[in-house]
Amino acid sequence: MTDFKGELAALCAAFLWAVSSLVYGRLGQRISPLELNLLKGTVAIALLIFTLLLSRDFLPAITPTALSLLLLSGVVGIGLGDTAFFTALNCLGARRALLMETLAPPITAILALIFLQEELSILAWCGILLTVLGVAWVVTEKVPSSSGPTHLLRGIGFGMLAAIALASGAVLSRAVFATTNISSLWAALLRLSGGVLILLPWLWLRQKQSRSQLETLPSIPVIGSIFFAAFAGTYLGIWLQQTAIKFTAAGIALTLTNTSPLFVLPLAVCLGERVSLRASLGVVIALSGIAVLFYLR
Repeated sequence: MTDFKGELAALCAAFLWAVSSLVYGRLGQRISPLELNLLKGTVAIALLIFTLLLSRDFLPAITPTALSLLLLSGVVGIGLGDTAFFTALNCLGARRALLMETLAPPITAILALIFLQEELSILAWCGILLTVLGVAWVVTEKVPSSSGPTHLLRGIGFGMLAAIALASGAVLSRAVFATTNISSLWAALLRLSGGVLILLPWLWLRQKQSRSQLETLPSIPVIGSIFFAAFAGTYLGIWLQQTAIKFTAAGIALTLTNTSPLFVLPLAVCLGERVSLRASLGVVIALSGIAVLFYLR
């Protein structure tokens, strides 16, 4: 009997990431991307540790190499990738920034081809082309309320950086899962720890160079928003993603978790943002490319 548990979990993860991205986009007006990434990572780590203690899930034996790869995966994918994504959010808005993130799956396939010798079919490369075209179609759209070409180019650059960093982190994690029996919760905790640890000296150097310190602590509403976004987008998002991979094929799970832009469109309309036909078509083209890449390769 098919209950579509994995598919539903993947769609729920995509919805939660879409909602949290809108929250992060508003928080980015008050908190820098670096500080926001550090705060949400700290909250998610605390929630993961609490869950591990409740489930009595103890860390299995793991080699130093595997441990280093997981930490490096967090440094690249979370420390660098999420900070770049939050910067793209500030420049492009949630709709465009999430669509830029749809580049991560095809970039992952390219990196796997180079470093893991995973060959791709012609249909897979067609999927990559469709995804790139869909992203280009939307991010080059002229929006009257946009911040101008300088912010657009900056957002595209950080969006590309985020996609490459997220893809690199995913390949590093996949290498560890292939050789160890570590649980998804422990892998998530180690990756988040690596991402947060690299942010601490990064933030210290930035504040030292600018000779500035945080003038005031975040207000209670801002702290509540950070906790909600970290709980929904990072903690629950990781759990639902792993549930999807457990109960359905990885390609299907990854495709469905990248449907966040589809959820952002109605959410953006509810927030008063006008979504053009061109933006909608770009989302469809990009997601069609991802579907081709993972279903038909």
